[in-house]
Amino acid sequence: MQRPFRPLMFLLQSAVFGLAAAFVILQLVPGVAGWLRGGAAASAAAPLHSYADAVQRAAPAVVSIYADRVVTERLLIRPDPTTQRFSGVTVGPTRTRLARALGSGVIVSEDGYVLTNHHVISGAEQIRVALWDGRVTQAQIVGSDAETDIAVLKMDGSSLPALVLDPELPMRVGDVVLAIGNPFGLSQTVTQGIVSGLGRTPLNQAFSEDFIQTDAAINEGNSGGALVNASGQLIGINTFVLGRLNGAEGIGFAIPMKIASEVFREIREKGVVTRGWLGAEYGDAPVLPGAHALEGPRGVALTGVYSGGPAQGVGLRAGDILLEFNGVPVEDAASLRQREAELPPGSRVRVAGLRAGVPFQTDLDLMQRPPAGA
Repeated sequence: MQRPFRPLMFLLQSAVFGLAAAFVILQLVPGVAGWLRGGAAASAAAPLHSYADAVQRAAPAVVSIYADRVVTERLLIRPDPTTQRFSGVTVGPTRTRLARALGSGVIVSEDGYVLTNHHVISGAEQIRVALWDGRVTQAQIVGSDAETDIAVLKMDGSSLPALVLDPELPMRVGDVVLAIGNPFGLSQTVTQGIVSGLGRTPLNQAFSEDFIQTDAAINEGNSGGALVNASGQLIGINTFVLGRLNGAEGIGFAIPMKIASEVFREIREKGVVTRGWLGAEYGDAPVLPGAHALEGPRGVALTGVYSGGPAQGVGLRAGDILLEFNGVPVEDAASLRQREAELPPGSRVRVAGLRAGVPFQTDLDLMQRPPAGA
């Protein structure tokens, strides 16, 4: 009759022993209860995901840029009946006014070199830089490159917080990124997103065809700011966004470190970026009749040849198909543009291709690529 009570007695004995052991421990180590309570509360309060450390590491190197330029404009006056009869618009005298461009920049050396966008400082007569701690100083333009939209500024200072230019940082689609800048004058603003794409060519850019695409918000004033990874390392320089006027939302672009670091090096050393130039415009060659679109490199078709350029000097003309550049097959217009730009002016290269179906090859000396828009 006593057997059914044996398990109950065992449980009661275990409970009594546990309570006694806990009492002894609390007496011997009085602080253990508070430690346990504090540890549990800290674990409950600890955020699951936070990028505060990355922001703290990167944000001090991001500055606000105010570029002042003088703009000349012609005033409109009240229409005169006589002139309105012919033109419909009556213009008055010209006037000048001060226009201010708002942007961001990234300190990339402790002695005050700053990377920003060319379009932020283009035409500026005075540039001011506001640092993370509220200090404001003047900056000078070291050099600017419109094709990559990169400009290098220099301000006075030493032991400044700087982000490292590392073109070899790994990056994958889906990585978390943070955009830090000065949107609408709200300095040190951080937005978060992911890498949406790599190697993008938005808006038919003439040279920079390796943009990082991100959905991190890039607003007016973010241009030239930092795009960093979840560790606070610099992976890109924010440049522009496709706005809602284009039917887009959440599509921004940044210049990768592979391009930005090379442009920075050349501008710092030479003041300008030097690029080889064929002296011709070209696009991807059409697929020939009977050929398959996926058979491999099909070259580029010349659409125009510049007067006085290397291509014209050796007799190349519109309609020619270039299949090889320096002995390497030409895959498409983007790869050829990059390969010619990577060679210094004066380099002798051999090009081969077809003219009206007849093979040809010739040697030419590359020239310095003229500025964008020249």
